[in-house]
Amino acid sequence: MTFDIDMIKKVYERYPERIAAARQVVGKPLTLSEKILYTHLWEGNATQAYERGNSYVDFAPDRVAMQDATAQMALLQFMQAGKAKVAVPSTAHADHLIQAKVGADKDLQEGINKNSEVFNFLSSVCDKYGIGFWKPGAGIIHQVVLENYAFPGGMMIGTDSHTVNAGGLGMVAIGVGGADAVDVMAGMAWELKMPKLIGVKLTGKMSGWTSAKDVILKVAGILTVKGGTGCIVEYFGEGAESLSATGKGTICNMGAEIGATTSTFGYDDSMRRYLASTGRQDVVDAADQIAEHLTGDPEVYANPEQYFDQLIEINLSELTPHLNGPFTPDLATPVSEFRAKAEANGWPLEVEWALIGSCTNSSYEDLSRAASIVEDAVAKGVKPKAILGINPGSEQVKYTAERDGFLDSFRKFENARIFTNACGPCIGQWDREGAEKGEKNSIIHSFNRNFAKRADGNPNTHAFVASPEMVAAVAISGRLDFNPITDTLTNEAGEQIKLDEPKGSELPAKGFAVEDNGYQAPSEDGSHVMVNVSPTSDRLQLLEEFPAWDGKNIEGAKVLIKAFGKCTTDHISMAGPWLKYRGHLDNISNNMLIGAVNAYNMETNKVKNQLTGEYGEVPAVQRAYKAAGIPSIVVGDQNYGEGSSREHAAMEPRHLGVKAVLVKSFARIHETNLKKQGMLGLTFANEADYDKIQEDDTVNFLDLEQFAPGKQLTLEFVHADGTKDIIMANHTYNDQQIDWFKAGSALNLIKQQEN
Repeated sequence: MTFDIDMIKKVYERYPERIAAARQVVGKPLTLSEKILYTHLWEGNATQAYERGNSYVDFAPDRVAMQDATAQMALLQFMQAGKAKVAVPSTAHADHLIQAKVGADKDLQEGINKNSEVFNFLSSVCDKYGIGFWKPGAGIIHQVVLENYAFPGGMMIGTDSHTVNAGGLGMVAIGVGGADAVDVMAGMAWELKMPKLIGVKLTGKMSGWTSAKDVILKVAGILTVKGGTGCIVEYFGEGAESLSATGKGTICNMGAEIGATTSTFGYDDSMRRYLASTGRQDVVDAADQIAEHLTGDPEVYANPEQYFDQLIEINLSELTPHLNGPFTPDLATPVSEFRAKAEANGWPLEVEWALIGSCTNSSYEDLSRAASIVEDAVAKGVKPKAILGINPGSEQVKYTAERDGFLDSFRKFENARIFTNACGPCIGQWDREGAEKGEKNSIIHSFNRNFAKRADGNPNTHAFVASPEMVAAVAISGRLDFNPITDTLTNEAGEQIKLDEPKGSELPAKGFAVEDNGYQAPSEDGSHVMVNVSPTSDRLQLLEEFPAWDGKNIEGAKVLIKAFGKCTTDHISMAGPWLKYRGHLDNISNNMLIGAVNAYNMETNKVKNQLTGEYGEVPAVQRAYKAAGIPSIVVGDQNYGEGSSREHAAMEPRHLGVKAVLVKSFARIHETNLKKQGMLGLTFANEADYDKIQEDDTVNFLDLEQFAPGKQLTLEFVHADGTKDIIMANHTYNDQQIDWFKAGSALNLIKQQEN
């Protein structure tokens, strides 16, 4: 079935007129990204051209998607907005709270048992407010969205940074915090700075061991984890058209790892095939009527250097398999060069675990290609050295893969484990035996992120990112430096054999099948539905308004922590065991910044309490400042808040009384989340001033009363010896965002305007 087909048709009906209006104001041929952005303006037809990287623009997204870990806070906020029903089609997906340990059936039931309070809350709140609910076991949000909701030329926002996966079907799909989702669900405009555009021209065609995953692993190596910040990456060329829709999704998915706003591909035959195979021929029929508008103009792709802010060219015929990592997803190494690099860096080469799945690589095609490697090894008498773990992307993928024998192929490895259709190890939901020992080791996976501690909680686990077929090959060899293109393996007969190249099916020949896809439709009228949150619950907590700004300068603030180096949202608000508190702001605030490295002692979760002179855990010290009525600030390094869209990383410091975050640079989503929650997100006008900030400093804002767009703020840092440093801070707040700050949060402002 096709969800929301009437909405999709309405979007397509307005396309020709809005594209014509956009052409008139822009005055040149349009990229696909521009077409989607300009057709989704809140104002309707474009009346002006917006400046990339500078203009703030109001948009009207077509739909909203939320996963269970972030949906809790998003929906707790929506409950405060005073609306009877969501204004746009919206869904919530239970995929993050299920831990991988034994296998699918036992793990799923254990997940339901442990999280029943949260799942019941999500089920009831979705039922009440007209939101579709995908129950535990239904699948990973982004795979389910690709199978059921994504459509070419649409605009979607989602409370997960990998919402961008839907670019595989030609959407502009953007990860946001829950407060942004609340705006759209409440029927309000959604604001975004007009993105710059990076064009990636793909030529040639992949073959052999190379896969779509290697495209984005290569791009990540080129652009780094912040090279795409503030940009949409648009892929085009004959190479792009040769990729499957799920392969395109893989590439777009990991665009989050280069900081990109989103990534997308033009509408083509692979999308038609995928839409038809997933039961959405009516979307194909509608899209075909405006197909010329669902890809970039020919002039753009003929002369891309004239239309994109940056251009990258990759010849797929020359691309080879990559392994990226450890500890950062942009450290790209061709498999052929990996052995020398690993030995030079002291990376452990033996692998105990190899994992296939996540929202990045858990499609039917992915499983089929990995299964072909396993079948080849079995036929040639080779036993695997590592444990192979599989997380199918959705119940539909799992059911179809089971029917077609792929899961049986994996089971031919005695130590293979088929886990639940859920995120599992990718987001730290992995009860890995022995991880608590903290031993130095390596794993390989087909996920998107590999930050320290992310998969198993062990800071010494070196995680490497690769394609599903490479993960399978490494599982068989037991070594990271195994190159299946050139290396041989010894089988049980003592013979040297080579693995055959992977073979797979883009789509199931017999079509997709499923008995129960796990979808729960909401009530037509949810007014009778009760949403109960126990006041004694340690999992859920109704929200209270954050206090409004008092109109005065912030004075006497303490430096809570100066974070050194990489400080992702995992460092600011860890996932893993903390996921269970995502609906309880006070409880989860006990993980605030516990993973950040303190620049003054190079330790984690150990900062100086300026009230006592003693060192304590970050949340405890901040709670002491809050209890004493003393404001504080957090200082950070480059690309602060990189990674997940989780707004808890902004809400926790806000809840505990932090007033401002001053850093060298921000990741896009985190900066927006800080603004939405009424925080000050500031950057050093001179990055070298980071070094001037001392552990015992007291901070005074000198001109916050004149807070205005484009105007720097002046901060006075008073050192323990009485000397001072004046530091200038930049910001990107516009008038509306300053109003959020003054009101105490964007949600506070919504409620004020409603009243």
